[in-house]
Amino acid sequence: MLGPVILAASRSDRMRRLISAAPVTKQVVDRFIPGETVADVVPIVEELTAGGLELTMDVVGEDITTPEQAAAARDAYLTLIDRLAELELGERVEMSVKLSMFGQALEAGHELALANVRPVVEAAAAIGTTVTLDAEDHTTLDSMFAIHEELRKDFPQTGCVIQAYLFRTEADARRLAASGSRVRLVKGAYKEPAEVAYQQKHEIDKAYVRILRTLMEGEGYPMIGSHDPRLISIGQELARKAGRKLDEYEFQMLYGIRSDEHLRLAAEGHRMRVYTAYGTDWYGYFMRRLAEKPANLRFFARSMLTRG
Repeated sequence: MLGPVILAASRSDRMRRLISAAPVTKQVVDRFIPGETVADVVPIVEELTAGGLELTMDVVGEDITTPEQAAAARDAYLTLIDRLAELELGERVEMSVKLSMFGQALEAGHELALANVRPVVEAAAAIGTTVTLDAEDHTTLDSMFAIHEELRKDFPQTGCVIQAYLFRTEADARRLAASGSRVRLVKGAYKEPAEVAYQQKHEIDKAYVRILRTLMEGEGYPMIGSHDPRLISIGQELARKAGRKLDEYEFQMLYGIRSDEHLRLAAEGHRMRVYTAYGTDWYGYFMRRLAEKPANLRFFARSMLTRG
């Protein structure tokens, strides 16, 4: 399987330098990451929202090694929120954040990440939107969930992400569904050991369905993060059986992947949110997108051969 190999490459400085230096890389990266600055992505935001879609915005970058870099990441999100306020798009666009960007892995990182993310959550609430805490590798999750619980005391709309491939996730889903929180369910995009995660696609898919049923039957707001047509169909059926209205759950897909499906679901009356990343430190995000789906890797390889 190529996925684990690609995920290993996502943490390799040598591969980062090699791929980043390839002349064709930026042309391919633009499929998944439409810009480096807020100004770059504003036209995309306006186009997608005008087409009936909603967005969640991610300022990419995970290699934070100093408190100053963590503060800069916080400020980048605050700048984004200011721009969304000017565009009056607070109700259509939320934020997704990785706590690693806010200093989670540094000394006293849990407290630092909480201190940095809180003003982002506060500013988002002030313009009528919210923040979802992205899940990263399994060693970070206890901290992420604790920060999520703390933020929800003042901002109950704060969301979080759970990953179907982790053994722990079914228990996490039951707890979160009972608490009525907003939960995005994804398959998972990090290289995890067999001791903590399913390794086979069919096992992950079955876990995804079990967890999604728990979320649909619970008290929270499920967010179905998948491009898989079968899982999308199952999600619709589980929502129907749970008696959920179309505005009581949503679908989420990545910018640049199955864009026609985004529009189809929105046209049917579903809430469809496009996960849209931007920024200069795109490497880790980009490599996980390649690892998630063989078609993404084929697209990249074909582009390298034909444009290189």
